Amino acid sequence: MQQARIHLIVPAVLSQARRKAIMHNVARFFETMQNSRVAFIGTGVTNGDIIRLFRKKGIDVTLLDRKNPEQLGKVYTEFESLGVKFCLGDSYLDSLTDYDVVFRSPGMYYHNEKLQEARKKGVVITSEMEVFFSLCPCKIYAVTGSDGKTTTTTLISEFLSHAGFRVHKGGNIGRALLPIIEEIREDDVAVVELSSFQLLSMRQSPDVAVITNIAPNHLDVHGTMEEYIYAKTNLIAHQDAFSRTILNLDNEPTMHLASMVRGTLTTFSRRTKPEFGTYLREDGMLCFTKDGKDTPVVHMNDIRIPGMHNVENYLAAINAVWGTVSVEDIQYVAKNFGGVEHRIEFVRELDGVKWYNDSIATSPTRVLAGLRSFQQKLIVIMGGYDKKIPFEPMADTVCKQVKLVLLMGVTADKIEAAIRGSQFYQEGAPELVHVGSMEEAVQEARKRAKTGDIVTLSPACASFDLYPNFEARGIHYKNLVKELH
Repeated sequence: MQQARIHLIVPAVLSQARRKAIMHNVARFFETMQNSRVAFIGTGVTNGDIIRLFRKKGIDVTLLDRKNPEQLGKVYTEFESLGVKFCLGDSYLDSLTDYDVVFRSPGMYYHNEKLQEARKKGVVITSEMEVFFSLCPCKIYAVTGSDGKTTTTTLISEFLSHAGFRVHKGGNIGRALLPIIEEIREDDVAVVELSSFQLLSMRQSPDVAVITNIAPNHLDVHGTMEEYIYAKTNLIAHQDAFSRTILNLDNEPTMHLASMVRGTLTTFSRRTKPEFGTYLREDGMLCFTKDGKDTPVVHMNDIRIPGMHNVENYLAAINAVWGTVSVEDIQYVAKNFGGVEHRIEFVRELDGVKWYNDSIATSPTRVLAGLRSFQQKLIVIMGGYDKKIPFEPMADTVCKQVKLVLLMGVTADKIEAAIRGSQFYQEGAPELVHVGSMEEAVQEARKRAKTGDIVTLSPACASFDLYPNFEARGIHYKNLVKELH
């Protein structure tokens, strides 16, 4: 174990001089911004914190947003008091050439025509994560994937924290890290989750990269699966020889990227034993293996959060930190970590019915992982925004593991058609019921559920038809469930 620890930490030591130089670049970056006209597209969590920091440093900042002052509400009032300028309304992207630097929000498509026109005319189009990667003085772990990336990112953070590291967790997981760049020390670690939208324009890669899996997702924005996969490849495309890459041996699209790996490649699997990496042994033990020798780590029954998909998340996360944290650190987290909000999150039990919130299940593959976490037929609330991905891949499992589907949102008809098209569908099994809102869905589930039933929100879709994000959807659902009596 000690030898592995030395082997994996040496690359970080070798690059300390480079990281010290980067610390000097932080001050230089803010000096450069002092002489620039900077614009931010959108007012989400990410850009909001950076805007506050930039204004604190006296940098000229303009907020570009489709919303009007009334819709922005308290944000507008706060930013106006800070001296932020505004370009609001439907034409908010029409004057991009008035600025030297434009920060796009994670949800703003990099290939947006107006952004690309401005870039060709000399405007710097960037993002919080791009700048953070260029300035960060410490080792970076980064995770992407179609499913499981938030839990895997969180597990890596938990392992490192329990091992005594000062951890900065952020990226797509909800916290901006650029605003704290001046507080980060070279012996800290940064653990970030990155979406395909963030990765599309990235030209730097982390020290340790994890790709949990690749499956169709966000095709409403990317248009093609090829662009979606290309975005994911940027996580590893710019690594050096001292880097580490962790890939999913059970996921063919992910393993197609193995030839791109520049540094050390390890893999994880719950179905087979890799040459170098982590796997689920037949006796239920999660093991790290190298040169044919297994190191038992933790038994799957000791993992507190349910589901085989979480076993996979643990295999990926263990792989990422192997040699840096102890087996005891991993075992402690496994037995004590209760999971991430909105991911098969237990909400309450009422009259013998258990309610779960799996609002993060924004794709069919995520729904499948959630359904397979339970050993009985479920009542499931599905539907939402249409990301133009097929629902047929989940239809067979829904027919086998769900007794009632409550369908809502713009995708309700498409999900119903996919389920009815399954070879396992029989009329009324599962029962398909359309509802007009989350309120109606919860009330209908309450009326139909019997003692011993499980109700879960597993939408298979994004939330944007009714909610700003999956978190808001999950919170609304949880509040409605908690109000039941």
